[in-house]
Amino acid sequence: MLIEQRLHSGIRDGSITVMFRRWKRRQVVAGNTYRTTVGRVVVDEVTEVAPSRILGADARAAGYPSVAAAVADLRGTPGDPVFLLRLHMAEDDDPRAALAATAELSTEDIAEITRRLARLDRANRWTGETLEIIQRRPAVRAGDLAAELGREMLPFKVDVRKLKNLGLTLSLEVGYRLSPRGEAYLRLR
Repeated sequence: MLIEQRLHSGIRDGSITVMFRRWKRRQVVAGNTYRTTVGRVVVDEVTEVAPSRILGADARAAGYPSVAAAVADLRGTPGDPVFLLRLHMAEDDDPRAALAATAELSTEDIAEITRRLARLDRANRWTGETLEIIQRRPAVRAGDLAAELGREMLPFKVDVRKLKNLGLTLSLEVGYRLSPRGEAYLRLR
C-alpha cells in the first residue's frame, strides 16, 4: 500500500487515522497488516464511499482541512469507486526482524528455506545469485545490483522483498545486507 510522504508523520503519531483511495477494485482487506514506507500499518476498516458522502470529520482525520480538499486530492479515474480506510500503526514488532536475527538454523530450518527458495526459483532461477550478490556487495544501490545481474530494478526489488519475508535479507538506508539468518543459510546449505 503506497502512502504519500505528507501523511507519514501524522500516521505515525496517530493524528491521521483515515485515508481515501480511488481504486478500480478494493486493494486492502480490513484486519490485515501492511508493510509500508511508514512502517507496519493495520487497516481496521475499508468502506466504499461516494465522494459526495465523505464526512467532514473523516476528511480532517485524513489530514485535509475540508471535504472539498479531500475530494480534490483523489487520484485515479473519476468513475472508479472511492474507498475510506481506517487505519493505525501496528504496535507489535515486525516478525521478520526476529526471524532475520535467528542465526541458529536446524536441519529442518535449512530444508524449509531451501524448499521455499526452490518454489521462488520455479519461473527462473534468481534466489541464489541474489543472495550471493547481496552478500558480496552490501549497502550497494538496488539499481546497481540489478544492473550487474542484468535485471530491471523494480522486479529485482520485489524479489529481494521476498527474501526479506523469509528473514534472509535486511534493508539498509541504501541497499541491503544479509541477515544473520541469511548468512547462516548460505554457510550451511
